Order: sequence, then C-alpha cells, then structure tokens
Amino acid sequence: MADHYNQLVGGGGGSPERGGGSEGIKEQDRLLPIANVGRIMKQILPPNAKVSKEAKETMQECVSEFISFVTGEASDKCHKEKRKTVNGDDVCWAFSALGFDDYVDPMRRYLLKFRELEGDRAAAAASSRGGGMPPDGGSHASGSGAGTGGAPGGHFMFDALDRSDNNNAGGSRHF
Repeated sequence: MADHYNQLVGGGGGSPERGGGSEGIKEQDRLLPIANVGRIMKQILPPNAKVSKEAKETMQECVSEFISFVTGEASDKCHKEKRKTVNGDDVCWAFSALGFDDYVDPMRRYLLKFRELEGDRAAAAASSRGGGMPPDGGSHASGSGAGTGGAPGGHFMFDALDRSDNNNAGGSRHF
C-alpha cells in the first residue's frame, strides 16, 4: 500500500513543486484548488474572520494528503476485488479500515442523502422526458434534511460541526 500511496501523492524522485515525482505529477494536479480550500475554510468562520495564505496552503496540503490516503486504501480494496470503480461504500470501508471510525457514520448518512437526491434528479429527468412518476409515486426524500445544507444546484455542504458560537466573536480574527 505504501507504494500506491507514494504514487498518489507524487512521492519519489524530484520535487513536487517542479512537477517531479515518480509519475511526473504536477503540483496543481496533486492538490485541491487553493481557492476552493479557502472558501470551505471561510464557510465555518465568522464573516469578519481572515485566513492567511499560509493557513490555506497548510490546509490544502493536509486535505489533499488525507483524501489521497483514504482513496488509495479504497482503490486497493477494489483492485483486490477486481473492480475498476471506487464507490462511496468503498470510501466508508476505507475510513473504518484506516481507523477513522468517527467518520464512518457521518459519511454513510451523507452518502444516503446524496443517493436520495440523485434518485430525485433521475426521477425528475424521466418525468421531463415523459417518463412519468417514479414507481413509489414520488415519495423520495428531498435531500434537504439536516446535515445536507441543501445548497443550490444540488450540491451538498456537510455541516458536521455547529459553529454558531464563533459568530459572537468581535473584531477580525486571523487564522
């Protein structure tokens, strides 16, 4: 697994900053976009809080490594089972296998909500093409329940933590 992990994160020969690594992976391909990372960080903070560039870069490295680590474990499982597609259940299994047990239940709940929303989208698409109502008469959950965020465009925001106490802080906060 270590070899697979090193390939995922660009380990081995060369500097990742210069596109080095055993597979020639470029830095921008190895990391999540920093603008997205910064936007996610700011969502949990009070409106007047500021996040330093160094904090964003540190978080960018950490979350990218974490995602690669978990995905690599899920990918290894799929490879052993002779499957080519990693799915959400594989990721939940990888969390458990790697000892991130506290993440498994929230991820399973998120995955269930996501699949419910996808079912709603498929039913709506079939209906707009003249396919009628889904077999259960349209009783799918809306996907806008607690924990999903119900963001526009069908995207989820996983509200794992309640940070309402941060909104009471005065002045600018730097992280």
